[in-house]
Amino acid sequence: MLRDYDTHDLFTILMVTGIILVATSKLFFERRFNQFIGIFVSSTYLKVYEKNQKFFDYFDSLLFVNLIFSLAIFIWIALNTVFEPIEISANNLLRLILAISVFILVKVLIERLVASIFNIDKLIDEYLFQKISYKNFLGILLVPINAVLLYSLTPNKTIILIVIALLFLVNLVGLITSYKSHQSLIKKEFFYFILYLCALEIGPYLILYKLFIETAKA
Repeated sequence: MLRDYDTHDLFTILMVTGIILVATSKLFFERRFNQFIGIFVSSTYLKVYEKNQKFFDYFDSLLFVNLIFSLAIFIWIALNTVFEPIEISANNLLRLILAISVFILVKVLIERLVASIFNIDKLIDEYLFQKISYKNFLGILLVPINAVLLYSLTPNKTIILIVIALLFLVNLVGLITSYKSHQSLIKKEFFYFILYLCALEIGPYLILYKLFIETAKA
């Protein structure tokens, strides 16, 4: 469906920029990057770096920007496949990128605020680090997926659903791994952690799902 347009220059620019960001993170943080790539088969990366995490981390920031770009491209492809094609323009893509960025960043800030109120800062800080690490991994995984959907396969609803299921499964594995590594802390603060999950993990996505369904019906 996307191949009916005359150009993919905007998508190409975003993808190339994302690849450059990933390559830069490997160039300047080679050892850390190599450990990061094995995050699903080894807990070495999480054990080494979660204790020394900073509010602003250059490595995570580079991969986070790639995540935003990759998500924007995939969401655009999904919307154009499921609904009527949307005009590809710099303004529309910028709005989508800003929307994704604001959603994720505001969500993280609120999570840290709530953790402070519930006095579970240590648990949530480590949990957020692991969650962000797994999401950044998904950002790298989306680069080749987006390339295939844009320049090789013609996307359809089945393909989009398969990709979404794959991303969900990878994210779920990451979350389960994170929960297992913090079982003792979670048990101590189980009630507050459940409140946290319902309010800030499940709630926002239910709202987005409802908005998505309403948009589809409109």
